[in-house]
Amino acid sequence: MRAFTHLPRSVLILEVLGILLLILSYLTLHEMLLLPAPFTGKLAATVLIFAGIALMLPAATVMMWRTAKVMAPELFNTRVSRDKSKPGDSHDADH
Repeated sequence: MRAFTHLPRSVLILEVLGILLLILSYLTLHEMLLLPAPFTGKLAATVLIFAGIALMLPAATVMMWRTAKVMAPELFNTRVSRDKSKPGDSHDADH
């Protein structure tokens, strides 16, 4: 599986923004950070939580898509590369 740094840059930026929104909602709920009036309260924290999760969904989708392609390459019309140094077909009766 590829490392997280091989994700597209836009997906990584959305992931970081989502994490920041989740941290901001936590700090707002526990009154550790004072924000302007529209961003205080439970409703604002709930909106921040849902926005943070929504921003993190593209990265999860990309990682699940890549995992599915690795686990079941036949479903995506990709073949697993085989070692070309071996002579003959793997479906050969003499194999």
